[in-house]
Amino acid sequence: MTPPETATATTHADRLTEVVDAEGLDQLIVADLVTTGDSGREAQADVFWASGFSGTSAICLIGPEQRLFLTDFRYTERAEREVDPAFERERIGPKLLESAAERLRGRVGYDEAKTSVRTLHRLQEAVSEDVELVPATGLVAKLRRHKDAAEVERIAEAARLTDEVYEWICEQGIVGRTEREVRVAAEQRMRELGAADPSFESIIAAGENGPIGHHSASDREIAAGELVVVDMGAIVDGYCSDCTRTFATGDIESEARDVYELVRSAQQAGLDAVAAGASGVGVDAAARAVIDAGGYGDEFGHGLGHGVGIEIHEPPRVSKTSEDVLEVGDVVTVEPGIYLPGRFGIRIEDLVALTDEGVRNLSSFPKELRVVS
Repeated sequence: MTPPETATATTHADRLTEVVDAEGLDQLIVADLVTTGDSGREAQADVFWASGFSGTSAICLIGPEQRLFLTDFRYTERAEREVDPAFERERIGPKLLESAAERLRGRVGYDEAKTSVRTLHRLQEAVSEDVELVPATGLVAKLRRHKDAAEVERIAEAARLTDEVYEWICEQGIVGRTEREVRVAAEQRMRELGAADPSFESIIAAGENGPIGHHSASDREIAAGELVVVDMGAIVDGYCSDCTRTFATGDIESEARDVYELVRSAQQAGLDAVAAGASGVGVDAAARAVIDAGGYGDEFGHGLGHGVGIEIHEPPRVSKTSEDVLEVGDVVTVEPGIYLPGRFGIRIEDLVALTDEGVRNLSSFPKELRVVS
């Protein structure tokens, strides 16, 4: 991940400090402590959001009187380059969690969703008797959900780059190539255009593979006269994009064309329903009603969308079971689909941001059914 501009990171830390103070906490532990308690396998989203640090081994302690960033010798130079100057930076030894515990004072919040039972036990054993560990789940997540203007622009750039890769795929052609070959080439092109990485393993699902959820690209050769679902996104400046298009590789059966248009209509209905104050259930229902009326309701089994940001799946959820209400600052996908097992799948997905000026669609690649040779 490339760190956000210092001003953005400072603003994030300021916002979090206000919340920590309002919660009556002296400190908040900001880190992903689920895996080992010392480091994650990927850059830690909460730490990145709060401080700008893109490495894997770090803990932030944030409170009204303190902003402390802890890491080990492997990341001291990176921390000097990336971490918000408002943080005091300390290099510590190999036991990151225990070193952090030595610096805890008073009422200290931790995120239960990002702390394993084993790690919490270690933490409880390491802190002094005057420290009160307090569950404070989701304080960072609630702030991360609402993207500021700079974050929206980073996501928009990731979406623009993804659109460019879609156009490149169409120009290169896909018939006669395997799903895996197309995936590898597309992801390489992303990097050539400036992406740090794909935001997830790109899905290339041809013909009977189209209905398979999260299909992993295989050595199946893409043939003429079938539908191909392509779902991909890029990471740019630490933020993700997500977009799906379905292509035809020649003449396809009439039902497939009709279903494509049904999904396109449902997707537009979902887009039209997106607004600040709309419920996740209501937006999902707007798109689902179109598919239900077309007679394919049983073939649309997933929710309509999800939030996107530093991670590819973030709050809010847009689904039949969502408890969320959309708000300014949300960035969400709108992605209805119809999947006929053994035959074909169709999904169309855009990424939209709710801003003070209204709803902004960050995905610009056309949605009319395109034939790619």
